[in-house]
Amino acid sequence: MTAALQRIQSLPSWLVGRVAARARGLVAEALTAEGLKLMHHAVLAASSEYGPVAQAELGRRIAVDPKDMVGILNELQQAGLVLRAPDPADRRKNAITVTPEGTAVLTRCAALAEAANAELLAPLTADEQSQLMVLLKRVYEAP
Repeated sequence: MTAALQRIQSLPSWLVGRVAARARGLVAEALTAEGLKLMHHAVLAASSEYGPVAQAELGRRIAVDPKDMVGILNELQQAGLVLRAPDPADRRKNAITVTPEGTAVLTRCAALAEAANAELLAPLTADEQSQLMVLLKRVYEAP
């Protein structure tokens, strides 16, 4: 390995990016047990938190392109996890709500994601895991 490459790979930004990619991979793999992809899970969770919510508003809140949101919601609706219905406040819009099955899937996905994160942090002691979380939150919340 060259000195230039070693320098790059020793940067916090490099290491955080590699760890983030591994973490996303572990969670994505875990969610396949429920037939979901990461973005399906995010849209389902946001629908649960904000719903009933207009489809366009949901996309804005979680920064998903409207064209992508349509496809994701189509798949979630086909799976019986969300419902689209005319928004009572504006019949020209669709309001998204999570079905009881969608709520059950979210509960199972939370357990799957926790297990994937436990696997990610397994090389660390419990104290190190706590310390890492404190430090990551501090970096994340910094201006």
